[in-house]
Amino acid sequence: MFSCICKKLQYGSSVVKSSPRLQLYFHQNHPLSSSSTILESISNTANEHSFTVSYLINSCGFSLEKALSASKDVNFEAPDKPDSVLNFFKNHGFTETQISNMTNRDPSVLLCDPRETLLPKFDFFQSKGISNLDIAKMLSSTPSILRRSLENQIIPSFDFFKNWLESDDDTVFAIKRFHKLLLHDLQTYVAPNIEILRELGVPESNLVVLLKYHPRVFMTKSDRFKEIVEEVKKIGINPITMKFVQAVQAMRGMSRLTWKKKVELYKKWGWSENDVLTAFGKHPWCMTASEDKIMGVMDFLVSKMGLDSSVIARRPDIISLSLDKRIVPRCSVYQALLEKGLITKDFSLRRMLESTEQLFLKKFVECFEEEASELLKLYQEKLELSVYDVD
Repeated sequence: MFSCICKKLQYGSSVVKSSPRLQLYFHQNHPLSSSSTILESISNTANEHSFTVSYLINSCGFSLEKALSASKDVNFEAPDKPDSVLNFFKNHGFTETQISNMTNRDPSVLLCDPRETLLPKFDFFQSKGISNLDIAKMLSSTPSILRRSLENQIIPSFDFFKNWLESDDDTVFAIKRFHKLLLHDLQTYVAPNIEILRELGVPESNLVVLLKYHPRVFMTKSDRFKEIVEEVKKIGINPITMKFVQAVQAMRGMSRLTWKKKVELYKKWGWSENDVLTAFGKHPWCMTASEDKIMGVMDFLVSKMGLDSSVIARRPDIISLSLDKRIVPRCSVYQALLEKGLITKDFSLRRMLESTEQLFLKKFVECFEEEASELLKLYQEKLELSVYDVD
């Protein structure tokens, strides 16, 4: 179907009579236009950009609508230039899917000069230890990197992070975590935010961890970043602790509205606003969990298992545990032990949930010699099959 359409596109206005798909496209997008206006629009598009539209569909996997839209900004009359670009990517290990994703996100890459624009950037990335496989992943998701100046943008951004992380490997790690750090003026975005944290006494070792593992946090306007830092400070988290930068990261990742919704959700389970803030100070990730995840964990533990919600408020790390892979399977063992009279109701379910896998099996399964094989079978079955419906 695509080939047929593309061949017809190459003959300009003939597409008006022979391509119902194009007619449908214009009817859908211009429902109030007259028939003559629609035909004129199709004719003009086909005459002006027919080869480009055909090429984008056939060679890059564009939809018809996307190709028509892209042809307004990207236009070529022969395949030589875009072919050289696609061949360059193929020769550097890009898959067809990656090339399609990249060109769909940013069709202008097809206008790049492989030797003058693309090759120097690839050489730079490879010189820093980034494999072709990782380059392909990075550029297929963030192709706009290719339109940034190597000398004025990419190298200064790399060097900025390297000055802090002190090695190419750690800088590459940060780039893999957040490709877009190569797109911005880090002296404008990142440096002021680093200084805000330093002035509060945040240890540089903690800053380095945040820069390496969560560089996106610093890509925030300084006014907003300062507000977040002040809010975290008011909660009472000590700036010298790692919890402080974790809390900044968590709060930066959600809107004020989202924060309020999650506070209200916890309140429905009996927490006070102070309980929420205290829990956040202990384990910031309790506020980054989705509303469905929070609801699922609270409902299962409080409604199904009878655990007091105040226990979770005191140990908010429980919210981050996997419902299907940790909470449900271990609670099944807990219930089996209760039924067999091997533990009493005052036994700490929290301890069982928080234990490492090795410790859990040792203290709550293997230690009951006669029942060990039965308990282990139950646990493994639930581990593989348990799915708790949060609805």
